[in-house]
Parts: sequence; structure tokens; C-alpha cells
Amino acid sequence: MFAIVLLSLFLVLMIGVGIWGMKKTVTLNDYFLGGRSIGPWISALAFGTSYFSAVVFIGFAGKLGWGYGLNCLWIAVGNALVGSLLAWLVLARRTRRMTQNLDAMTMPEFLHERYQAKYMKLVTSALIFFFLIPYSSSVFKGLSYLFEANFNISYDTALIIMVAITGIYVMMGGYFAITMTDLIKGFIELAGAIALVCILVGKAGGLSSAVHTIMIKYPVHVPPDKQPSLLLLGSLIFMTSFGTWGMPQLVQKFYSIKEEGMINKVALVTMFFALIITFSAYFTGAMTHVFYDAPPVMANGKPLFDRFIPTLLTAQLPHGFMAVILLLVLSASMSTLSSLILISASSVAIDMYKGHINPAISKENSLSMMRFLSGVFAALSYFLAKYDIGIIITLMSLSWGVIAGAFLAPYIYGLFWKRVTRAGANAGIVTGVTLAIVLFYKLGPANSPIASSIAMIAPFIVVPLVSLFTQPPQKELIDKAFNGI
Repeated sequence: MFAIVLLSLFLVLMIGVGIWGMKKTVTLNDYFLGGRSIGPWISALAFGTSYFSAVVFIGFAGKLGWGYGLNCLWIAVGNALVGSLLAWLVLARRTRRMTQNLDAMTMPEFLHERYQAKYMKLVTSALIFFFLIPYSSSVFKGLSYLFEANFNISYDTALIIMVAITGIYVMMGGYFAITMTDLIKGFIELAGAIALVCILVGKAGGLSSAVHTIMIKYPVHVPPDKQPSLLLLGSLIFMTSFGTWGMPQLVQKFYSIKEEGMINKVALVTMFFALIITFSAYFTGAMTHVFYDAPPVMANGKPLFDRFIPTLLTAQLPHGFMAVILLLVLSASMSTLSSLILISASSVAIDMYKGHINPAISKENSLSMMRFLSGVFAALSYFLAKYDIGIIITLMSLSWGVIAGAFLAPYIYGLFWKRVTRAGANAGIVTGVTLAIVLFYKLGPANSPIASSIAMIAPFIVVPLVSLFTQPPQKELIDKAFNGI
């Protein structure tokens, strides 16, 4: 009963914030960027909660904690220092200033304006739509299974509730609602993550005892010849840390911050948030070696790592505290989902329709279209999750490598190098997407982090090589883009 009451209060609060956000949302800029007026604490927690979803707590923590033991904590270090701190310090100021100079609100719009490439906006917005919507549906699906198991409600009912609540507050309040709910959910995640580790460490006999037990049992549970390679671990760190620099739903946070003077504060807050959340998740994963001698298995004997952490939590945590943990996972996932829905809606409303089909559309109609499409994409995520279309799993595995591979090099070179050309940017996008897809199938899903990392790195070589042998951009464009930078 306590869990149901807590969940109900949480969902009512989310809708209330959506109503409040609707009153503050007048223009398309308000809806998508919050009028570029978001403060430091909200910006930091919005970035962090969009970065880490239930995938980290449920999927990654169990599989990587068992496979790597304490070595998986290096992922937490990379996510905090590179994916959070350096991302803000290196990219935020230039991104905010250049997107204002070019009057760009989205990643495809920025690339279009920066390189004056006619079809770049259309192609990149199609990539966002095609690869991010399946990812959002998979998060909905994982959440629904979690709530089905703990609240004794059907999978379909749980799925409808999750999609409806997320869709409603995004449709009504847009980015204002997302960031304000992220502030609330961020504090829930921090409190839940710290309490989770404290309880499990206490059950293990204290921190030193837990660490000692993991170090002793890990090589017994996973013999050296069965341990994943350091190359794979390095690729995971690189992919999940540097890859965030090119993910549209995270880069959007740089556009919307109120003042550039806040960036250093945001960077530090984001780093500490990321460190606490990822350390909690991966240390919990490593502690599976304390409480178990083998992971759960399917009927065919294959390990089922997705059930490892839920099984651990159900067995070791007090029943009442499970409601808090469910709220933690729900908060993390709804933040990621809302950002994905908003970015996907913008790919059609701003980049495809307003950018190519009807540039003269009024501000009022643009805002209405964004709200409508946010609802459409939430519904689309529901149907993809409900009917379990097999290709979703493949698309989700590919999504990080394809999106980061396509955007990273053109985006970063566009911010820092005046000589980069339209042809170079186009070549980088094609290289990243092609390598991510081809290498995924050549190396297999188990080595997808290696494939994604190669797809991110290669365009950084291709873009300057092509740019140096093609006509440089016009001086007027460069002066406009780099004004004040």
C-alpha cells in the first residue's frame, strides 16, 4: 500500500509540474529550450538524469558488475570526468554562443546552419527519429516489467501508465516541465542511490568486508580465461563517456542554460551527480559477487543478467524501501524518456517540417505541432514496446554508435575549427553511420562497444582530411558563427 501511495503522489506531482510548465510556455523556443533561461542546478540535474536511465541500474550494473567486478567502477570515473565534467567545460560555452549566433535550436539545425548544407538537417533528423524512438520504447518496456513484478498489475496496464504520464507532462510543459521534474527526480535518485549502497554494504558486513569479498570471489566466479578483455572495458568507458558529447538529448542542455557564468558550477554539480549515481549502480553490480555464486539463468542455461539486480534488491532490501528504489529507477527512466521524446518530436516539427516542408509556419502552429508530435512519439514508443518488434533490440544496440558516430566529429569540429567544410562534415556523418552499422554486424552485439568506439573515432580523421582538400567555407558564415567566440 505504501508503494502505491508513493507512486501515486509522484505521478500526480509530475502532471502538476506539466500544468505549471504549460503556463510558462508561449513560443517554440520556450517549449524546446525553456527560453534559454534554465539555472545551474536545474541544468546540472537535467543533464545527469537524462544521461542515466534504468539501463544503468538494471542492465549495465548486473552484467558489468558480474563480468568485471570492481574494475567496472572505471566506467563511473569516465562518465563523471569525461562524460559530465569535461563535456560542460569544453563544449557548453561555445555551443550556447554559436547556436545563438546561428539561431539554431536543435543539433540538425545547428549542423545545417554551420555548414549551409541543404539536406544535412533532413538526414540527421531522420537518424535521430529512427534510432532514438526504439531506444525510448525499450526503456518503457523495462520499466513496465519492473512495475508488473512489484505492484501486481498487468504489463499492458503498467506500460500505459508510464507512457501516459510521461507523454502528458512533456506535451503540456515541454522543456520547462522536463527540467523541473528532473530537479525533483534528481534529488530522489541521489537519496535512493546512496541509501541503496549503504544498506547493501551493511548487509555485507561493512565497506572493507564487501570490497575484500568481491576481490576474493570475483576470480573464482569468473576465471581469468572467462573475464572480458580490457579492450572491451576501455571501449565501454569511451563509448559511454565520450559518446555523450554527440548525443542530441544531452547537447540540448548546453543550448538552454541561462548564463555562461554558470557553466563551471553546472560542470561540478553534474560531475558529482554522475559519480554518485554511477558508483552506486556499478558497485551494486559488483556486490552480486558477495551475495551470489552465479547469475540467474534461462531455461537453456544462458545467463539472464537483466534479472540479477532486481533479484538482489528484492532479496536484500527491506520491503518498504523497495518502493523508494522503484521510484529511483522510475525517476531515472522518465527523465531519459522525456528528453528522447522531445528530441524526436523536434526532429520532425523543427528540422523536417519547418526546415524543409513549410518554413513559413507560424510560431503558434509550430508550438502546437511540437505538442502534438510529443504525444505521437510517446504513443509510438508504447506500440513498439507492446508488440515487441524484434528489430527494436538491434536498433537500440546500434543507436549509441550511430548517433554519436554521425554527430560527434561534425559538431566538435564545427565549434572549434573554422576551416572545416560542408564536404568534410558530410563525409564524417557517412563514415560514422556506415562503420557503426557494418562493424556491429561484423563484430556481433557482444562487441558493440568496440564497434561504436571505432565509429566515433574514424570521423575525426575523415573530416579534416576531406576538409583540407575541399573549398573552405565562406568568410561571412565563419564570421557569423564565431562572433564573440
